Amino acid sequence: MKRWICAAVCAVILWTTVCTCVQAASEVSAECALSGDGMTDAADALQALIDENPNRTIRFPDGVYLLSHPICTPADPRKSVELRLLNYAVLRALPDFSGEALVRLGAKDPANDPATPGSNYALVGGVLDGSGVTGGVTIEGGRETAIRETSIKNAIVGIRIYYGANAGSSDADVRDVNIIGTGGTDSVGILVEGYDNTFTNIRIGHVYTGVHLRSGANAMRNIHPLYYSDYTDYENSCAFLDEGGNNIYDFCYSDQFCVGFRTTGNISNVYSNCFCFWYSAAGGHEVGFRADGKFNSVVTNTRLSFRGDTDNAVLQAGRFFGKGTFDNLLVDASRVKDKSYRRFVRGSLFWLINQWFG
Repeated sequence: MKRWICAAVCAVILWTTVCTCVQAASEVSAECALSGDGMTDAADALQALIDENPNRTIRFPDGVYLLSHPICTPADPRKSVELRLLNYAVLRALPDFSGEALVRLGAKDPANDPATPGSNYALVGGVLDGSGVTGGVTIEGGRETAIRETSIKNAIVGIRIYYGANAGSSDADVRDVNIIGTGGTDSVGILVEGYDNTFTNIRIGHVYTGVHLRSGANAMRNIHPLYYSDYTDYENSCAFLDEGGNNIYDFCYSDQFCVGFRTTGNISNVYSNCFCFWYSAAGGHEVGFRADGKFNSVVTNTRLSFRGDTDNAVLQAGRFFGKGTFDNLLVDASRVKDKSYRRFVRGSLFWLINQWFG
Protein backbone atom coordinates (compact mmCIF):
# COMPACT_ATOMS: atom_id res chain seq x y z
CA MET A 1 0.00 0.00 0.00
CA LYS A 2 2.80 2.38 0.93
CA ARG A 3 4.56 1.60 -2.34
CA TRP A 4 1.35 2.38 -4.24
CA ILE A 5 0.92 5.73 -2.45
CA CYS A 6 4.58 6.57 -3.09
CA ALA A 7 4.20 5.74 -6.76
CA ALA A 8 1.04 7.85 -7.01
CA VAL A 9 2.76 10.84 -5.39
CA CYS A 10 5.72 10.49 -7.78
CA ALA A 11 3.34 10.31 -10.74
CA VAL A 12 1.59 13.49 -9.64
CA ILE A 13 4.92 15.29 -9.23
CA LEU A 14 6.06 14.07 -12.66
CA TRP A 15 2.77 15.14 -14.29
CA THR A 16 3.00 18.58 -12.66
CA THR A 17 6.55 18.95 -13.95
CA VAL A 18 5.51 17.89 -17.44
CA CYS A 19 2.59 20.34 -17.42
CA THR A 20 4.90 23.11 -16.27
CA CYS A 21 7.35 22.27 -19.05
CA VAL A 22 4.53 22.24 -21.60
CA GLN A 23 3.42 25.65 -20.38
CA ALA A 24 7.01 26.85 -20.54
CA ALA A 25 7.31 25.42 -24.05
CA SER A 26 4.35 27.45 -25.24
CA GLU A 27 4.88 30.60 -23.19
CA VAL A 28 8.55 30.69 -22.05
CA SER A 29 8.75 31.80 -18.44
CA ALA A 30 11.51 34.15 -17.32
CA GLU A 31 11.83 32.09 -14.14
CA CYS A 32 13.32 29.30 -16.29
CA ALA A 33 16.34 31.55 -16.84
CA LEU A 34 16.55 33.32 -13.47
CA SER A 35 14.57 34.26 -10.39
CA GLY A 36 13.16 37.72 -9.79
CA ASP A 37 14.85 37.92 -6.40
CA GLY A 38 15.63 41.66 -6.51
CA MET A 39 19.32 40.91 -5.86
CA THR A 40 20.75 39.69 -9.18
CA ASP A 41 21.44 41.67 -12.36
CA ALA A 42 19.04 39.97 -14.79
CA ALA A 43 19.77 42.04 -17.92
CA ASP A 44 22.07 39.62 -19.78
CA ALA A 45 19.97 36.54 -18.95
CA LEU A 46 16.75 38.23 -20.07
CA GLN A 47 18.34 39.41 -23.30
CA ALA A 48 19.51 35.87 -24.03
CA LEU A 49 15.99 34.59 -23.33
CA ILE A 50 14.59 37.06 -25.88
CA ASP A 51 17.21 36.24 -28.50
CA GLU A 52 16.77 32.47 -28.13
CA ASN A 53 12.95 32.41 -28.31
CA PRO A 54 11.68 34.12 -31.48
CA ASN A 55 7.91 34.40 -31.94
CA ARG A 56 7.18 33.45 -28.37
CA THR A 57 5.45 35.10 -25.42
CA ILE A 58 7.91 35.57 -22.56
CA ARG A 59 6.13 35.57 -19.22
CA PHE A 60 7.55 37.31 -16.15
CA PRO A 61 6.23 35.93 -12.84
CA ASP A 62 5.84 38.29 -9.88
CA GLY A 63 9.18 39.43 -8.49
CA VAL A 64 11.86 42.09 -8.98
CA TYR A 65 14.20 41.82 -11.98
CA LEU A 66 17.18 44.17 -11.72
CA LEU A 67 18.68 45.62 -14.90
CA SER A 68 22.05 47.27 -15.52
CA HIS A 69 21.25 47.97 -19.19
CA PRO A 70 18.18 47.86 -21.48
CA ILE A 71 16.61 44.69 -22.79
CA CYS A 72 15.92 44.97 -26.53
CA THR A 73 13.34 43.18 -28.65
CA PRO A 74 13.55 42.59 -32.43
CA ALA A 75 11.44 44.52 -34.94
CA ASP A 76 11.70 41.70 -37.48
CA PRO A 77 8.34 39.84 -37.21
CA ARG A 78 10.13 36.51 -37.71
CA LYS A 79 12.11 37.16 -34.50
CA SER A 80 9.70 39.29 -32.47
CA VAL A 81 8.52 38.41 -28.96
CA GLU A 82 5.78 39.56 -26.62
CA LEU A 83 6.86 40.53 -23.11
CA ARG A 84 4.05 39.73 -20.68
CA LEU A 85 4.61 40.72 -17.06
CA LEU A 86 2.33 39.57 -14.27
CA ASN A 87 0.86 42.38 -12.20
CA TYR A 88 3.60 42.42 -9.56
CA ALA A 89 6.54 41.67 -11.83
CA VAL A 90 8.93 44.63 -11.65
CA LEU A 91 11.77 45.52 -14.00
CA ARG A 92 13.94 47.90 -11.96
CA ALA A 93 17.00 49.92 -12.99
CA LEU A 94 20.15 49.50 -10.95
CA PRO A 95 21.78 52.77 -9.77
CA ASP A 96 24.53 52.40 -12.40
CA PHE A 97 22.07 51.64 -15.23
CA SER A 98 23.44 52.58 -18.67
CA GLY A 99 20.94 53.37 -21.44
CA GLU A 100 17.87 55.41 -22.38
CA ALA A 101 15.15 53.07 -21.13
CA LEU A 102 14.57 49.77 -19.34
CA VAL A 103 12.85 48.20 -22.36
CA ARG A 104 13.59 49.07 -26.01
CA LEU A 105 10.93 47.58 -28.27
CA GLY A 106 11.97 46.99 -31.88
CA ALA A 107 15.51 48.19 -31.13
CA LYS A 108 17.25 45.35 -32.99
CA ASP A 109 16.77 43.55 -36.31
CA PRO A 110 14.97 46.48 -38.00
CA ALA A 111 12.00 45.80 -40.25
CA ASN A 112 8.96 47.41 -41.87
CA ASP A 113 6.83 44.34 -42.54
CA PRO A 114 3.22 44.36 -41.26
CA ALA A 115 2.30 41.52 -43.66
CA THR A 116 4.28 38.84 -41.84
CA PRO A 117 2.80 37.27 -38.67
CA GLY A 118 4.63 38.58 -35.64
CA SER A 119 4.59 42.25 -36.63
CA ASN A 120 2.20 43.21 -33.82
CA TYR A 121 4.39 42.45 -30.80
CA ALA A 122 3.72 44.00 -27.40
CA LEU A 123 4.74 44.84 -23.85
CA VAL A 124 1.90 43.92 -21.50
CA GLY A 125 1.44 44.39 -17.76
CA GLY A 126 3.82 44.69 -14.84
CA VAL A 127 5.86 47.59 -13.49
CA LEU A 128 8.86 49.36 -15.03
CA ASP A 129 10.82 51.25 -12.37
CA GLY A 130 13.43 53.63 -13.77
CA SER A 131 14.80 54.37 -10.26
CA GLY A 132 15.12 58.02 -11.28
CA VAL A 133 18.09 57.27 -13.55
CA THR A 134 16.50 56.21 -16.86
CA GLY A 135 13.30 56.01 -18.90
CA GLY A 136 10.61 53.37 -18.98
CA VAL A 137 10.16 52.07 -22.52
CA THR A 138 10.95 53.11 -26.09
CA ILE A 139 9.44 51.99 -29.38
CA GLU A 140 12.25 52.23 -31.91
CA GLY A 141 11.33 50.06 -34.88
CA GLY A 142 8.73 47.94 -36.61
CA ARG A 143 5.03 48.79 -36.77
CA GLU A 144 1.85 47.92 -34.89
CA THR A 145 3.73 47.79 -31.58
CA ALA A 146 1.56 47.89 -28.45
CA ILE A 147 2.04 48.82 -24.80
CA ARG A 148 -0.87 47.80 -22.56
CA GLU A 149 -1.76 47.71 -18.86
CA THR A 150 1.72 48.71 -17.73
CA SER A 151 2.74 50.89 -14.80
CA ILE A 152 5.88 53.02 -15.26
CA LYS A 153 7.49 54.54 -12.15
CA ASN A 154 10.34 56.97 -11.41
CA ALA A 155 11.13 57.40 -15.11
CA ILE A 156 12.80 60.44 -16.68
CA VAL A 157 10.77 59.80 -19.84
CA GLY A 158 7.94 57.32 -19.42
CA ILE A 159 7.39 56.32 -23.06
CA ARG A 160 9.25 57.47 -26.16
CA ILE A 161 8.16 56.57 -29.68
CA TYR A 162 10.83 57.11 -32.31
CA TYR A 163 10.37 58.29 -35.89
CA GLY A 164 8.70 55.27 -37.48
CA ALA A 165 9.98 52.66 -39.91
CA ASN A 166 7.29 53.40 -42.51
CA ALA A 167 8.38 56.84 -43.75
CA GLY A 168 8.00 58.13 -40.20
CA SER A 169 4.83 56.22 -39.33
CA SER A 170 5.20 54.07 -36.23
CA ASP A 171 1.54 52.93 -35.91
CA ALA A 172 1.86 52.21 -32.19
CA ASP A 173 -1.03 51.62 -29.80
CA VAL A 174 -0.64 52.60 -26.13
CA ARG A 175 -3.48 52.13 -23.65
CA ASP A 176 -4.32 51.62 -19.99
CA VAL A 177 -0.93 52.87 -18.78
CA ASN A 178 0.11 54.73 -15.63
CA ILE A 179 3.26 56.87 -15.68
CA ILE A 180 5.04 58.55 -12.75
CA GLY A 181 8.04 60.75 -13.58
CA THR A 182 10.90 62.17 -11.54
CA GLY A 183 9.54 65.70 -11.06
CA GLY A 184 12.50 67.43 -12.75
CA THR A 185 12.22 69.86 -15.65
CA ASP A 186 13.53 67.10 -17.94
CA SER A 187 10.75 64.70 -16.92
CA VAL A 188 8.26 63.87 -19.70
CA GLY A 189 5.38 61.42 -19.57
CA ILE A 190 5.16 60.58 -23.29
CA LEU A 191 7.49 61.79 -26.06
CA VAL A 192 6.35 61.06 -29.62
CA GLU A 193 8.40 61.49 -32.81
CA GLY A 194 6.68 58.87 -34.97
CA TYR A 195 3.35 59.39 -36.76
CA ASP A 196 -0.04 57.63 -36.68
CA ASN A 197 -0.22 56.47 -33.06
CA THR A 198 -3.13 56.06 -30.65
CA PHE A 199 -3.06 56.76 -26.91
CA THR A 200 -6.00 55.81 -24.68
CA ASN A 201 -6.75 55.80 -20.93
CA ILE A 202 -3.41 57.05 -19.60
CA ARG A 203 -2.60 58.72 -16.25
CA ILE A 204 0.62 60.72 -15.89
CA GLY A 205 2.03 62.36 -12.76
CA HIS A 206 5.11 64.10 -11.31
CA VAL A 207 6.36 65.34 -14.70
CA TYR A 208 7.18 68.76 -16.17
CA THR A 209 5.63 67.97 -19.56
CA GLY A 210 2.77 65.49 -19.73
CA VAL A 211 2.68 64.67 -23.46
CA HIS A 212 5.16 66.08 -26.00
CA LEU A 213 4.22 65.51 -29.64
CA ARG A 214 6.76 66.22 -32.37
CA SER A 215 4.65 64.47 -35.02
CA GLY A 216 1.15 64.47 -36.46
CA ALA A 217 -1.78 62.10 -37.06
CA ASN A 218 -1.86 61.01 -33.43
CA ALA A 219 -5.11 60.38 -31.55
CA MET A 220 -5.37 60.88 -27.80
CA ARG A 221 -8.35 60.01 -25.66
CA ASN A 222 -8.74 60.21 -21.89
CA ILE A 223 -5.18 61.32 -21.12
CA HIS A 224 -4.72 62.93 -17.70
CA PRO A 225 -1.35 64.53 -16.80
CA LEU A 226 -1.08 65.87 -13.22
CA TYR A 227 1.55 68.38 -12.05
CA TYR A 228 2.87 68.11 -8.48
CA SER A 229 6.52 69.12 -8.66
CA ASP A 230 8.43 71.92 -6.88
CA TYR A 231 7.28 74.75 -9.26
CA THR A 232 10.78 75.29 -10.71
CA ASP A 233 10.24 77.18 -14.01
CA TYR A 234 6.52 76.58 -13.53
CA GLU A 235 5.69 79.15 -16.24
CA ASN A 236 6.76 76.65 -18.92
CA SER A 237 5.26 73.51 -17.44
CA CYS A 238 2.74 72.06 -19.88
CA ALA A 239 0.31 69.16 -19.95
CA PHE A 240 0.19 68.82 -23.75
CA LEU A 241 2.99 70.33 -25.86
CA ASP A 242 2.41 69.93 -29.60
CA GLU A 243 5.06 70.69 -32.25
CA GLY A 244 3.61 68.45 -34.96
CA GLY A 245 0.04 69.57 -35.61
CA ASN A 246 -2.85 67.65 -37.16
CA ASN A 247 -3.44 65.76 -33.91
CA ILE A 248 -6.75 64.93 -32.25
CA TYR A 249 -7.44 65.35 -28.53
CA ASP A 250 -10.62 63.94 -26.99
CA PHE A 251 -11.41 64.13 -23.25
CA CYS A 252 -7.85 65.15 -22.37
CA TYR A 253 -7.39 66.69 -18.95
CA SER A 254 -4.66 69.11 -17.81
CA ASP A 255 -4.31 69.19 -14.02
CA GLN A 256 -2.35 72.05 -12.34
CA PHE A 257 0.17 72.64 -15.16
CA CYS A 258 0.72 76.33 -15.88
CA VAL A 259 -0.27 75.73 -19.52
CA GLY A 260 -2.87 73.16 -20.45
CA PHE A 261 -2.40 72.94 -24.24
CA ARG A 262 0.46 74.52 -26.18
CA THR A 263 1.23 74.61 -29.90
CA THR A 264 4.34 75.88 -31.67
CA GLY A 265 4.57 77.64 -35.03
CA ASN A 266 1.23 78.06 -36.79
CA ILE A 267 0.06 74.46 -36.53
CA SER A 268 -3.53 73.37 -35.89
CA ASN A 269 -5.17 70.58 -33.90
CA VAL A 270 -8.67 69.46 -32.93
CA TYR A 271 -9.60 69.55 -29.23
CA SER A 272 -12.97 68.26 -28.04
CA ASN A 273 -14.43 67.64 -24.58
CA CYS A 274 -11.19 68.70 -22.90
CA PHE A 275 -10.66 70.12 -19.41
CA CYS A 276 -8.13 72.25 -17.50
CA PHE A 277 -8.12 72.45 -13.72
CA TRP A 278 -5.92 74.13 -11.12
CA TYR A 279 -6.19 72.88 -7.53
CA SER A 280 -3.57 75.26 -6.07
CA ALA A 281 -2.63 78.93 -6.43
CA ALA A 282 1.06 78.11 -5.86
CA GLY A 283 2.00 78.76 -9.48
CA GLY A 284 0.26 82.14 -9.58
CA HIS A 285 -0.51 81.90 -13.30
CA GLU A 286 -2.92 79.74 -15.31
CA VAL A 287 -3.24 79.42 -19.10
CA GLY A 288 -5.69 77.21 -20.94
CA PHE A 289 -4.20 77.42 -24.46
CA ARG A 290 -0.91 78.90 -25.63
CA ALA A 291 -0.08 79.29 -29.35
CA ASP A 292 3.50 80.41 -29.94
CA GLY A 293 2.47 81.60 -33.42
CA LYS A 294 -1.06 81.87 -34.80
CA PHE A 295 -3.92 80.21 -32.99
CA ASN A 296 -5.34 77.91 -35.70
CA SER A 297 -6.89 75.07 -33.69
CA VAL A 298 -10.54 74.10 -33.27
CA VAL A 299 -11.67 73.80 -29.64
CA THR A 300 -15.16 72.52 -28.84
CA ASN A 301 -17.02 71.68 -25.62
CA THR A 302 -14.06 72.48 -23.39
CA ARG A 303 -14.08 73.66 -19.77
CA LEU A 304 -11.40 75.80 -18.11
CA SER A 305 -11.78 75.87 -14.31
CA PHE A 306 -9.65 78.82 -13.27
CA ARG A 307 -9.07 79.85 -9.68
CA GLY A 308 -10.15 83.29 -8.52
CA ASP A 309 -6.84 84.16 -6.83
CA THR A 310 -4.46 83.78 -9.79
CA ASP A 311 -3.60 85.56 -13.06
CA ASN A 312 -5.52 83.69 -15.76
CA ALA A 313 -5.72 83.53 -19.56
CA VAL A 314 -7.90 81.42 -21.80
CA LEU A 315 -5.50 82.00 -24.68
CA GLN A 316 -2.03 83.43 -25.17
CA ALA A 317 -1.24 83.78 -28.88
CA GLY A 318 1.99 84.96 -30.47
CA ARG A 319 0.14 86.45 -33.45
CA PHE A 320 -3.01 88.59 -33.52
CA PHE A 321 -4.72 86.79 -36.41
CA GLY A 322 -5.42 83.10 -36.84
CA LYS A 323 -8.14 80.73 -38.01
CA GLY A 324 -8.76 79.12 -34.64
CA THR A 325 -12.19 78.65 -33.08
CA PHE A 326 -13.61 78.32 -29.58
CA ASP A 327 -17.04 76.72 -29.78
CA ASN A 328 -19.10 76.16 -26.62
CA LEU A 329 -16.25 77.21 -24.31
CA LEU A 330 -17.17 76.83 -20.64
CA VAL A 331 -15.33 79.37 -18.51
CA ASP A 332 -16.10 81.89 -15.76
CA ALA A 333 -15.18 85.08 -17.65
CA SER A 334 -15.04 87.07 -14.40
CA ARG A 335 -11.88 85.13 -13.48
CA VAL A 336 -10.13 85.92 -16.77
CA LYS A 337 -8.23 89.22 -17.04
CA ASP A 338 -6.99 88.71 -20.62
CA LYS A 339 -10.06 88.85 -22.88
CA SER A 340 -8.18 88.46 -26.18
CA TYR A 341 -9.58 84.95 -26.60
CA ARG A 342 -12.96 86.47 -27.49
CA ARG A 343 -11.84 87.27 -31.02
CA PHE A 344 -11.77 83.49 -31.64
CA VAL A 345 -15.20 82.70 -30.20
CA ARG A 346 -17.42 81.32 -32.95
CA GLY A 347 -19.95 83.83 -34.27
CA SER A 348 -18.20 86.98 -33.06
CA LEU A 349 -17.28 89.74 -35.51
CA PHE A 350 -13.55 89.23 -34.94
CA TRP A 351 -13.98 85.49 -35.50
CA LEU A 352 -15.56 86.19 -38.91
CA ILE A 353 -12.70 88.55 -39.80
CA ASN A 354 -10.17 85.91 -38.74
CA GLN A 355 -11.80 83.29 -40.95
CA TRP A 356 -11.25 85.58 -43.94
CA PHE A 357 -7.88 87.11 -43.13
CA GLY A 358 -6.38 84.90 -40.42
